[in-house]
Amino acid sequence: MKSRKERRQYFFAIRQMVAREVKRKYARSYLGVVWSVLNPLLTMAVMSMIFSTIFKRSIENFPIYYLTGSIFWQLFSGATQSAMTALVDNKTLLLKVKLTKQTFVIARVFTALTNFGYTCIAYALMLLVFRIRPSVYILLFPIDVLFMLLFSLGIGMALCILYVFFADIKYLYSVLLTLWMYLSAVFYPVDNLSLSMQKIVSANPVYAYIRFARDVVLYGSMPRQEVWLQISVWGVLSFAAGYLILRKYENLVMQRI
Repeated sequence: MKSRKERRQYFFAIRQMVAREVKRKYARSYLGVVWSVLNPLLTMAVMSMIFSTIFKRSIENFPIYYLTGSIFWQLFSGATQSAMTALVDNKTLLLKVKLTKQTFVIARVFTALTNFGYTCIAYALMLLVFRIRPSVYILLFPIDVLFMLLFSLGIGMALCILYVFFADIKYLYSVLLTLWMYLSAVFYPVDNLSLSMQKIVSANPVYAYIRFARDVVLYGSMPRQEVWLQISVWGVLSFAAGYLILRKYENLVMQRI
């Protein structure tokens, strides 16, 4: 068991690394973190102009439907892509500081969570603009985010090990993310798909998190039991698998880095 002092140092290290990553991201930007608010709004406006006519009969409040899917997708893709290079990018710290390998991955995922928090400001504003009345079920939103973080952490821990031994995984994963996004129903209605495609999309973990968020925010309803099961099982299993992979190969990391 870690002492209170060790835990304090552990969380201090994570906070410092998160602050460093956020500052580095916006170092050359005049607007800084304001872009985390403006970017989803501008993207939503563009996507709404393109797809609102196509889906206007299929999706009510399309801008919010899209924005809900988009912010969760950005949380997942941003967290896992940055976590992938966490060990290689911090090889100097790995050699000099006694921190667990997981610390660097957690810091990258928490950085994505910080950006997600800024994005949620824009999200809340859009809910007001489109007069989406919050229901009591919106209180379940943080639970969805928590399980999404666990899922992203698991994927990120596995990817950071793969990247140490096989750097080309960065490019392969980028291609996979493109396919993954299109299977996550970020901007289209699942009901318009064939039954076989509906089953494929419904089995997608990221879509489960997006679906949960849309239920509690956009539709003001309790997510179905199967969705609860999906977000919790995927989150826990992914985290457990990623943690075990990282622990198994962490000693080999220093030899390859």
